[in-house]
Amino acid sequence: MAENRQLAELVGACRWIGARGWSPATGGNMSQRRDARSCYITESGLDKGHLDADDFLTVDIHTGAAQPGRRPSAETGLHTFLYRRFPEVGCVLHTHSVSATVLSRAEQGSALRLSGYEMQKSLTGQTDHREEVAIAVFDNSQDIPALVQRIARHDALTPLRYGFLTRGHGLTCWGRDVSEARRHLEGLEFLFECEWRRRLLEAR
Repeated sequence: MAENRQLAELVGACRWIGARGWSPATGGNMSQRRDARSCYITESGLDKGHLDADDFLTVDIHTGAAQPGRRPSAETGLHTFLYRRFPEVGCVLHTHSVSATVLSRAEQGSALRLSGYEMQKSLTGQTDHREEVAIAVFDNSQDIPALVQRIARHDALTPLRYGFLTRGHGLTCWGRDVSEARRHLEGLEFLFECEWRRRLLEAR
């Protein structure tokens, strides 16, 4: 079916994420823009490393309405917000890696600031390791609409790029398509692990 073909690349990315241990148990959620009004998103409670196309459901980007009888991931509101906010975004990936989760708690400021890493150039628009990459950090909340409001206020003042961290929770990142979102995820995860290890060495 047509939607299965559209989702094939995202399914592959989900299995790759699962194999790397970045979404343990049933954690994380992934989505792909379907059209101007809707997106595909992972159903709640599933192991993201063993998904197929039938494990995604359609959600209205503007109303949040999902297919009857199916339960989308708890953070669906974050995905739909990003699709509304950034019309160019075609894929959103939310993971729970150890590095992202630890750094999100270790960083006490409002952003994790990275510089000096060549891998920063894996992020679209970054051309020099000497530039600073700032990844916003938000306090975790089970109140997704309230969290969305905080993220929206931040973006209005300091535009978000690539992704953000939620304390004790993990990384949410995005791209124009699955390929770019996957590259941003891999690049950011590499940077997070480097930064985590650097901080450990400096603390000795």
